[in-house]
Amino acid sequence: MSKEIIIREALDRDRDAIAAVLLDAYSQYAAFLPEAFWLEYKQSILDSVHGDAPSARIIAEADNQIVGSALLFTSSETAYGRPELGIHSPVLRLLAVSTAARGRGIATLLIQEAARRSLASGASKLHLHTSDMMASAIRLYERLGFHRAYETDIKNGDTLVKGFRLDLHRFSSLDVSSTNH
Repeated sequence: MSKEIIIREALDRDRDAIAAVLLDAYSQYAAFLPEAFWLEYKQSILDSVHGDAPSARIIAEADNQIVGSALLFTSSETAYGRPELGIHSPVLRLLAVSTAARGRGIATLLIQEAARRSLASGASKLHLHTSDMMASAIRLYERLGFHRAYETDIKNGDTLVKGFRLDLHRFSSLDVSSTNH
């Protein structure tokens, strides 16, 4: 695999490849979830990829293959259908890196691009949600400067889906001004 990673906006023709990366990346959690919950989650992933709610579909390419993706939404209403969360700034969802491409900094590049785009749109915060099941993702988010946003936590059945927020004007662990990858 080439070392060069290209971060770009997804094209409509990329949606099936994005879905494949997401299902590859997220299927590791199927073993931890009740089957009905996993099937519902899987359908939610596919609906997000193929729907029109994301304001941006950011992908990572290596060797002309899509190896990572992230979806950016304008609010908690567009991201989750949950206006009551009161998030009126970008929400990062469904960050994924294919299992074969992990360990190359791709998730960080995707988060940097989401932060850069959010800042360029005039936003001061970038939000995301995750659960304890995704412990390695939580470590990455915290290393990159995200902090818990308890007021945006969501209960999904018995699972606490934790809210995190990045202050785009104060963080220094990401270089959002750079567009070179």
